[in-house]
Amino acid sequence: MSFGYSQSLVFANKQADSKLIGVALGRMCIQLNISVRDVADTFGVSRVTVYSWFTGASTPRADVAKYIESYIRLNKNKRKLK
Repeated sequence: MSFGYSQSLVFANKQADSKLIGVALGRMCIQLNISVRDVADTFGVSRVTVYSWFTGASTPRADVAKYIESYIRLNKNKRKLK
């Protein structure tokens, strides 16, 4: 299933600082086609918050950032197994 990230979101994500954990999360989700809704549900935040992370407009709290780091590692490992 394709979640159809908009071109403007993809562009904003590519232009954002890749060192930001939310931007890194966005790049992974765009690449692996993980929906914003799934990410929002996973971290207990709104979809608007996730979009804001993806573009670097805001950053997650430190406690959430730790979970995001684990989430990124987990999904990268799953991808390697395929």
